[in-house]
Order: sequence, then C-alpha cells, then structure tokens
Amino acid sequence: MVKSYEDLLVGQEAIELAKIVYRATTGFPVEERYGLTSQMRRAAVSIPSNVAEGQARTTRGEFIQFLGHARGSLAELDTQTILAGQLGMLSEHKAGELRQQVAKVGKLLSGLRRSLTSSHQPPATSHQPLATSHQPRATSHEPLLPWFFPVTRSAGSWARTSSSTRSTNRG
Repeated sequence: MVKSYEDLLVGQEAIELAKIVYRATTGFPVEERYGLTSQMRRAAVSIPSNVAEGQARTTRGEFIQFLGHARGSLAELDTQTILAGQLGMLSEHKAGELRQQVAKVGKLLSGLRRSLTSSHQPPATSHQPLATSHQPRATSHEPLLPWFFPVTRSAGSWARTSSSTRSTNRG
C-alpha cells in the first residue's frame, strides 16, 4: 500500500527529472537566469510537487486533477527543452537525455492516472474518497467525459448539449 508520494515510482522519477534539469541549466547564459533557466526549473519542480500534493489529497478526483497539473508542467518542460536545444543552450545529447526522462515520467503519470480511473475502481468524482478505491465500479453507464463538455441524457444515451439547448432547458 502506498503511504507516501515518495513510495510512488512516478514521484521518484519526476524528482530525478528535476535534478537532471537543474544540472543541465547550470550552463545556461547568465541573462537567462530569470528566463528559460527559471521556467525550466519551475516546470521541473512542479511535476513531483503536484504528484505529492495530489497524493496527499483526500479524494481520488483531486489526485487525478493534480496528476493533470503535473502532466501540464511536463508538457511545458518538454517544449522548453526543445527550445533550449534549438537555441544552442543544450547539447543534442543533453536535450535527448532530458526528453527521454520526460517521456518516462509521462508514461508513469498516464499509467497512474489510468489505474485511478480503471473499470476496477469506482468512477473518479470529487466526492469519492480514496479509501474506497477497492469497491466495484457503480453500474451506471455514465461516460467519463471532461468537465468542460456539458452533457444531457435523453432516450438512454448521452449527448453533448449545444449552448442554445442549455439556455432553453433552464426553464
């Protein structure tokens, strides 16, 4: 059983990624101290920090949300690594090493998220406590759609609601 974020492989690998970033950015130009150096370091530190904060939360939904934040920071770091390489601040070898670790952490984040939302687990909702993660999934056929897609249920199926339908349904 995982008692701490430190027990999670994704957290360990994300910390390793942050250390690689810190070492790689020490050779960046001084004028980049508050630019790309700072951006890359902040993004790198944000990844294990969000894993830790998510694991410390009380619901599975919150944990998944923070894994999403970590994934966003990972994408930022990957973009910044590409840019630093194209600007000649990182050698091709160092940029490749960083991107390889980014890919590894990305796979681990995706796997952890998938395990938290798998069919063996109850649906990830903001009110679902983590402690009940071993209960069978509810029999509802409600799709796990992103929160930004308003949905309605009509005739036994789920459909995205247009803005005009939403405004007329408010009564």
